[in-house]
Amino acid sequence: MAVRFLPVFFFLFVFSGAVAQKPSGSTFKVVPLGVKGGIDESNLSAYLLAPHGTDAYVCLDAGTLHAGIEKAVQNQVFKVSSETVLKEYIKAYLISHAHLDHLSGLIINSTEDARKPIYAMAACLEVLKKNYFNWKSWPNLANEGDQPALSKYRYTVLSPEKEIPIETTGMSVRTFPLSHGNSYQSAAFLIRNGEHYMLYLGDTGPDLIEKSSYLSQLWQAVFPLVLSKKLKGVLIEVSYPDEQPDNQLYGHLTPHWLMHELTALSKLTGTKAMNGLPVVITHIKPTGTNETVIKKQLQESNTLNVKLIFPKQGSLLEF
Repeated sequence: MAVRFLPVFFFLFVFSGAVAQKPSGSTFKVVPLGVKGGIDESNLSAYLLAPHGTDAYVCLDAGTLHAGIEKAVQNQVFKVSSETVLKEYIKAYLISHAHLDHLSGLIINSTEDARKPIYAMAACLEVLKKNYFNWKSWPNLANEGDQPALSKYRYTVLSPEKEIPIETTGMSVRTFPLSHGNSYQSAAFLIRNGEHYMLYLGDTGPDLIEKSSYLSQLWQAVFPLVLSKKLKGVLIEVSYPDEQPDNQLYGHLTPHWLMHELTALSKLTGTKAMNGLPVVITHIKPTGTNETVIKKQLQESNTLNVKLIFPKQGSLLEF
């Protein structure tokens, strides 16, 4: 029997084709430093976000820092000391609003921190200047406000819908205002790494209750990214179970209202595009059986088949 030898270029073609079809990995990694919306001061809203393959993190809100970093070190998420994570891995802070459960960790840890920027909308930075870093509540470790200003932190004002780079992270952020009860301003951050995005929302109530269109405007901005699969995940709050009366939401969401808002997004994308979209549930208030009830209500009402994720403090998430 004659033996036939295939040309070398055939094997090169097959080999190169196999390499070209290798699936791409994750784009972002998230380390929750605090996931709850109250009571437990060692576990309040704070999420580290970095491009996959780097340790250039931005901290999305900062209710808890040290306790969450310690938990992540114990879980082997970080192979360095908690001091190194705080001083070197966290490159910047993005603060959605100035309530203590979203920035108390930043304030308490500030004396041990390294120089870095704090990004927030103007109203939030004004509260930091006047109420916290003011030499009465705490030393002024920022670059503006009551003197002497020690300039460890540099305030950077975020303007709605204007994309700016997040210093030394390789990422950029576009900011959207949110309504958090009684006309109080919160913010959402759309963070870009190359062609891919993550969306983080600070505290917010539903548009119908808040008499606002902020969430509607946000969905208008991000729905093309859902359609193109460039939006890798959404971090959004659900503070109360459905039993909480609408007039006592105080600018927060319930499972019903979250699904109502995601349905509004699905009307722009079509329901098929929402299938499998990672949705990280933040800011659950852990009073009584709230956590168990909220998870059950979310799972039962998830007709859009989004991928519900309930983060754990100090455990790595990849997107």
